[in-house]
Amino acid sequence: MSVSTNTKSFKVPFWAQILAGLVLGVLLGWLARSQDLSWLVTTLEKIGGTFVGLLKLAVAPLVFFAILVSITNLRKVNNAARLASRTLLWFMITSLIAVTIGLVIGLVTNPGAGTGLTPKDGAKPEHTGSWTDFLTGIVPTDVITPFTELNVLQIVFMAAVAGIAALQLGEKAQPVLTLSESVLELLQKALWWVIRLAPLGTVGLIGNAIATYGWDLIGKYATFTADIYVGCLIVLFGVYPTLLATVARLNPLRFFRGAWPAIQLAFVSRSSVGTMPLTKTVTERLGVPREYASFAVPFGATTKMDGCAAVYPAIAAIFVAQIFDIQLSVGDYLLIAFVSVVGSAATAGLTGATVMLTLTLSTLGLPMEGVGLLLAIDPVLDMIRTATNVAGQALVPVVVSAREGLLDRDAYDSVDGSPVEERHEGPEPVAAAA
Repeated sequence: MSVSTNTKSFKVPFWAQILAGLVLGVLLGWLARSQDLSWLVTTLEKIGGTFVGLLKLAVAPLVFFAILVSITNLRKVNNAARLASRTLLWFMITSLIAVTIGLVIGLVTNPGAGTGLTPKDGAKPEHTGSWTDFLTGIVPTDVITPFTELNVLQIVFMAAVAGIAALQLGEKAQPVLTLSESVLELLQKALWWVIRLAPLGTVGLIGNAIATYGWDLIGKYATFTADIYVGCLIVLFGVYPTLLATVARLNPLRFFRGAWPAIQLAFVSRSSVGTMPLTKTVTERLGVPREYASFAVPFGATTKMDGCAAVYPAIAAIFVAQIFDIQLSVGDYLLIAFVSVVGSAATAGLTGATVMLTLTLSTLGLPMEGVGLLLAIDPVLDMIRTATNVAGQALVPVVVSAREGLLDRDAYDSVDGSPVEERHEGPEPVAAAA
């Protein structure tokens, strides 16, 4: 017994493994670029690509079963309709705050000025978003294509329809629900094995970014990059703690102590959906009832994007307008806020925010070539955007639970920041509150 205890005490914490992977990735990326080691660049690319590929492999079935089960779990929660509406309301409130911060930063710093970029440097993206495509694209033409093409919005639609139908059928749907819950547990367990590879994936992703783009690219986009990071950090460490302290009357430090494993994984993986099982676990251990967390977290992972759908498109729209010498009016800024609050589901929790950016640019009538200006720098920006997304996806259930009197405040106040991976070793995550 004492031997296993001593062995466990020397276990390297998951956050330390991630940090070590980050440092090693930067060093290897710098080495590969400075010494022109093509084999090392290829190796880093393969490692990072394989990690992201494994995450994406689970995305389609994970989203479907998570949304289906989360909707049916609402039957176990008192005032389910009220909780759902409050969750959506706070999603919109925080998105509006985030997009406002993005607009203010963009207007103050003029990110497109002095870059040396011209409209000729841009290129139209292969796929663009529009309100017509967004609205008509929600309903799939068949049940297979959304899974093969990874159209998350259509998968969410089918899962929501199936979940609502199961609620209407009642006991007749119980065998399907039991199977769905089992499949979801299986997927989450398998995805956790992938998450355990995150330190190695970090080496590949960060190393490949440095080796491919170097510091020159970041220098050319210095103001824009700084704007995105500053905007996201203000939301992450300014807005969220303020809401916790004033609206929920909770200690913000406790929140970050409990949620940090999910935030750091999001930073590395750049996937809200890939981080979703871990986000759900940290949300539960912060005192959010499991039944409510099972609804709010999957819902948030596909629609709640303060980084990708609020801060980023606001600053990016100003950046593109300045490069193309187009003056934006007050109405345009209000339109950016509207698109961010209403259209965030278009990002669908996947790596990158190109769809949301194209939706914003098309709504404003800005040139789509502006997207091409930002694609190269996107991996560097996406890390902080996704970390902000995931923090918000954990924050809103905590705030709503606190305001509705559902939060287990003892669990919240005593969250210990223990390694989250230990909580995944059993068949069920440990819930902080019933």
